Amino acid sequence: MLRLVLSLVLLDPTAVAEVPQRNVPVPRILTPDGDRLGYAPVPRPYAGARRLTGMLLGHDPATRTNVLCGGAVINSRSRSLVLTAAHCLYQHGRAIKQLAFLPGYDEQPRMGIWPAVRTWVPAKWRNQPYSPDLLPYDIGLVGVVRRKRPLEDVTGRGLPRLTTGRGTELRGLELLGYPGGKDYPGTQMYRCVADTVEALSEEPGLMVTRNCHAAAGGSGGPALYGDAVAGVVSSSSPLKDQKGYTVLTRLSAPVFERMFAKADKSMQLTPPG
Repeated sequence: MLRLVLSLVLLDPTAVAEVPQRNVPVPRILTPDGDRLGYAPVPRPYAGARRLTGMLLGHDPATRTNVLCGGAVINSRSRSLVLTAAHCLYQHGRAIKQLAFLPGYDEQPRMGIWPAVRTWVPAKWRNQPYSPDLLPYDIGLVGVVRRKRPLEDVTGRGLPRLTTGRGTELRGLELLGYPGGKDYPGTQMYRCVADTVEALSEEPGLMVTRNCHAAAGGSGGPALYGDAVAGVVSSSSPLKDQKGYTVLTRLSAPVFERMFAKADKSMQLTPPG
């Protein structure tokens, strides 16, 4: 198994990425019509898992900056949960405020704006200073307001989850997100096709792909395996890296399953807003 030697950049949701002319060697790009980072625009209209994917917006009051990430509706009994990266919810020991999810966002919020009422991240992420050892825990959940109709009544049934353990290698993943910066509008969904290998020898493990090089704004977007979500986009090597790669935080058992059960139960008990 590959032991990931970290010169990693946690994808800063507030950053604007200036990208070199080439980052993923052409033979490694698996996405049809993929660009130098391996990404291509998602065809319109968005359907299926792409309809369930959207933009997560927030604000960091300490730095007075806005946060832009991706997220995806994940199937739950509460019908009100969104999956994203932990660093989109909790940065440098403080919670991001004024969070809202915009499902199927395509230059406008076609299925409405869904404010967050609660968020969950693994305890290690919340309580420890950031280090690369925390990347296997860079995953979070957002509970959005329950109106007359819960989120899944509007978007359709959320994504089923695929929990995997250390050592699982997945081929043909589709990464979805809203990259920003040079040559990316930041308001349109992009996709990248990726094969993954294991990156760490410790539990719960971590996936890495060298077929995609995610830019800022891609954080929190889902990594889809067929019709299920297997992880989220977490980090990448620096964008000046001419052989860039992307790190994906897997939905690992029991870390993710415990957090999911707690969040779903809490949202079932939350009265409509």
